[in-house]
Amino acid sequence: MKIIICGAGQVGWQIARHLSGEFNDVSIVDNNPALVRRATDALEVQGIVGFASHPDVLEQAGAREADMIIAATHSDEVNMVTCQVAHSVFNVTRKIARLRAQSYLEPVYSDLFRRDHMPIDVVINPEQEVSRAALRRFAAPSTFDVQDFLDGSVQLAGLALDEDCPVLNTPLRQLTELFSSLRAIVVGVRRGGKLFAPEPGDQLFDGDQIYVVSEATDLARTLAIFGKPQAKQERVVIVGAGNVGLGVARALEDRKERVRVKVIERDRSRAETAADLLERTIVLHGDGMDSELLGEAAIDSADALLAVTDDDKTNLLACVRAKAMGCKMTIALVNDPSLVPLMAHLGIDAHINPRATTVSSILRHVRLGRVRSIYTIGDGEAEVIEAQVLSTSPLAGRTIANIGFPEGALVGAVKKRGEFIKPTGSTELEEGDLLVIFALRNDVPVIERLLQVAVEYF
Repeated sequence: MKIIICGAGQVGWQIARHLSGEFNDVSIVDNNPALVRRATDALEVQGIVGFASHPDVLEQAGAREADMIIAATHSDEVNMVTCQVAHSVFNVTRKIARLRAQSYLEPVYSDLFRRDHMPIDVVINPEQEVSRAALRRFAAPSTFDVQDFLDGSVQLAGLALDEDCPVLNTPLRQLTELFSSLRAIVVGVRRGGKLFAPEPGDQLFDGDQIYVVSEATDLARTLAIFGKPQAKQERVVIVGAGNVGLGVARALEDRKERVRVKVIERDRSRAETAADLLERTIVLHGDGMDSELLGEAAIDSADALLAVTDDDKTNLLACVRAKAMGCKMTIALVNDPSLVPLMAHLGIDAHINPRATTVSSILRHVRLGRVRSIYTIGDGEAEVIEAQVLSTSPLAGRTIANIGFPEGALVGAVKKRGEFIKPTGSTELEEGDLLVIFALRNDVPVIERLLQVAVEYF
């Protein structure tokens, strides 16, 4: 497939890395020569220096033969014009744009992106994706990562095991025997900085980070088995009243169960705007790292603090201070992936990387076959793929044991005719079955080939 990626920043680079590694014909466009050079030096891509919205630049990138264009520059307007030019001049079939400004996404303007107006097939909004990620963290506070699959009926949970975990040094095969009715599977283990797909005889140790695929109704029991009991989030403090902070606060206000929310915002005008837009939330004006202000927000009795300012260091320090003052759980928004290894040392419970959430959202709409959802783990170390079995797929009519999945891939869940099934080697896959598959980065192309025979857009 011929794909043009506009924007060679972190998002564009990560998407190019994924897609070029799967033998797609990828061109990457940016007006910054250094970013283009970084991409062409590290990846098997064609690099074009220039403005992505200019027709001559797109033509040089191969727009006349392109199947898809992904506009992920730092400018919403450039992304929109790029998609318009790709449609009007080059008749590109599929157009994806990253748009940040909330105004473009208001329901009253929903006709803007119709084919006869601004022809964009998929709009990705990073702030909305981050807000959803934060809300998932609140739903499972004892996890460091969580993602929904199969319309919310299945969840992927990341757990950091410690010495209190009651099933340490127990082979995974034995766990299945001990908890035969548990509808959950350990699909990934990170040990010593290396992520791998475990074998049935592998044991879990103190300090391991594991990824578990569980039916949603069994998640609480799954967490308890690994020493991570579920806890309600009734008091939440949010540092930062930008689009993400406001989005999370609004969603918490809309919940049926009462959640007491306090927002801290340093900018006075933004704090006043937040106070006007939120109904039951208390908005405090000041610095989220200020001990006195955190005390005023009753941080010592808070169940969670979410730091989502536009400054990574502020978010980290606000979390550290809140934890020191007695906050049970802290979550930091972190743009710079090089800061992520500091999380454990600083005692921060979880982090959200907006670039990673954006990349996952975009890849969801790029994959071939009947792929319904994709979630990227870590810095592209692995992917969790939700897909449907096609009648022409090599999966149809075969048992999992006989399919020949690569060593770095595991099936975590199967849904047959609307019913969840905990997969085993003897589980036979049929046309229409829905799967959740964990795959290490190098094995993703193999999984994609198993899932499809012909190119399909949907």
